[in-house]
Amino acid sequence: MSFAYSSIQTREQAGVLFATLDAGPLNLIGVDLVRDLVSLLDTLYTDPGDVRVVVIDSASPEFFAAHVDLTAIPQYTAEAAKAGGPGDASLGMLLFKLAHVPVITIAKVRGRARGGGNELALACDMIFAARENAIFGQFESGTGALPGAGGMQHLTRRLGRTRAIEAITGADDFDADLAECYGWINRALPDAELDGFVERLAKRIAGFPPEGVKTAKRAINDLTLPHPASVRSDSATFLGLVALPESRERLEYLADRGLQTPGELERDLGKAVAEFPG
Repeated sequence: MSFAYSSIQTREQAGVLFATLDAGPLNLIGVDLVRDLVSLLDTLYTDPGDVRVVVIDSASPEFFAAHVDLTAIPQYTAEAAKAGGPGDASLGMLLFKLAHVPVITIAKVRGRARGGGNELALACDMIFAARENAIFGQFESGTGALPGAGGMQHLTRRLGRTRAIEAITGADDFDADLAECYGWINRALPDAELDGFVERLAKRIAGFPPEGVKTAKRAINDLTLPHPASVRSDSATFLGLVALPESRERLEYLADRGLQTPGELERDLGKAVAEFPG
């Protein structure tokens, strides 16, 4: 058993693996991070040791994970394929595997979780967020695409039809309080209380007999998670839409203004996608 990665810091304590995303200031979901997520999941499925709960957070105070690396979609897709083979070569199916991993997973969110970063959080069993600074969003509609890695599936189940349509087609940012109100996340907590709360809950669950916890998660997953075919369909649709001329034009416009670099545009991406001239 080994939990050593280049873009994920790890520490293990009392049955809890704390996994901190550390892939640069934006934590873009790109080749390195996907490669490390594939390796992490493989270990959790095959040789988790004493790990019963995984807490995923970020080394960046401003970005849990900004979104996918839009310049490296074929490359990170090839890495994702290693989790399930060429037939499941998509970030969506990698995150589907995360949702089914036989341990409890908790996303602890500070800063922005948008696009694929939000979909990473949604693939976890629970999401807790800092009230003062956490931001959630699926901005893809603002570029002519749609969420392709599980966001469509999870948000519709969590928010209901009308609120999912608002969140996905509106492509705007949701602060932690509104996300909690909508059912997007479990709870919004004061930043000063977030670490202690999540650690206590994680260690509490890790201390219970593991078979009961695994069986409960599996039964709930059977009732609530999407079918693989739906995830595959969303992924294929996303890849088709981002290749369209209108989407490429909007993405290039955003790139010229600072997309994928630390700065004002990434901080206010929900606002920026609605400012395309035309």
